[in-house]
Amino acid sequence: MHGIGPPLVTPFDEEGAVDETRLREVVAWVTDRGVDFLVPCGSNSEAELLTAEERARVIEVVTEAADVPVLAGTGSPGLRETLDATARAAEAGADAALVVTPFYYDHDQATLRDYYREVADAAEIPVYLYSVPAYTDVALSPDTVASLATHPNVAGMKDSTGDVARFVRTQRRVADADFELVVGSGGVLAEALDAGAAGGVLALANVAPGPASRVFETHDTDPNAARSLAHELVALNHAVTAEHSVPGLKYAMRQRGAPAGHVRSPHQPIGDAARDRLDSLLEDLDDLVRDS
Repeated sequence: MHGIGPPLVTPFDEEGAVDETRLREVVAWVTDRGVDFLVPCGSNSEAELLTAEERARVIEVVTEAADVPVLAGTGSPGLRETLDATARAAEAGADAALVVTPFYYDHDQATLRDYYREVADAAEIPVYLYSVPAYTDVALSPDTVASLATHPNVAGMKDSTGDVARFVRTQRRVADADFELVVGSGGVLAEALDAGAAGGVLALANVAPGPASRVFETHDTDPNAARSLAHELVALNHAVTAEHSVPGLKYAMRQRGAPAGHVRSPHQPIGDAARDRLDSLLEDLDDLVRDS
C-alpha cells in the first residue's frame, strides 16, 4: 500500500441500497485517474452504516473490479466481529485489512496491543493499524505502534490524527521495521511525506485523485513543487472532511462527474450554502488541473 489510496465512497441509490453498478464505476473513475490502491469500507465509505453482509459484499465487488491492491476496512468494536470481517475480506480477495482501534468502550494501550496481536495472529492477510481519534476518541501511541510493528503480520498503519509531530515520533520509532506508515489526512500530506510517509489514505483522493496522486509522485524529485500542490488542495480537503463530511464529499464527486451515488441515513444531503462553497472550491480545482 505504497502511494495514494482513497477510502472509497460507497454509492447508495435513492432508497439507501448499495448501488453495485455505481460502485464498480467509481472504482474505475478513481483508478483511471492514478490512485495506487483502494480502501473500501473505511470511514468515508460509510462503513459503520453497513451491515456485516453488506461490508463483505462491497469488498467483494471492489476486489473484482479493481486492478490495483485493495486494503479492506474490517475493524469493529469487538474482536469476534473483526476476525469474521477480516476472514471474509481475505476470502473476497482483499490484499490486506485495515483495522480501526476498538471504539465505544475505553481501552488502554496495553489492551490495544493485545487486541491487535490477536487479530494479526489470526488474519490470513496482512493487517494495517488504523488510528482515527476524531471518530473513536482513542489514538495509538508511538510506543504501541513500535511494539506492534515487529509482528510479522502487521504491515503498517494509517495515522489519521492529523498531528504531524506525533506522526514524526511514530515514524522514527518504526524506521527500522518492515512497516508502512501512511497518513490519513490530506491537510498534512506534504508534511507527512517530508517525514517519510509511505503514502496516504485520503478522502481527498475520492474527489481529486489525479492531483493527490501527483503530490506523491512529485515529492521524491521536487518536494517544493509537491508541497505547493498539496497546499493548493488543503481548503478542498477541509471542506469534504471536517466541514461537510461524507455528504459534502459525495456532492463534490458528483459535480466532477464521479458516480458517487447518494448518502445513507442518518446522513442528509448538504444545503445551498455548502453547495455554493464546494462549487467555488471545485472551480479552483478545475483551474489547478488545467494549469498543471
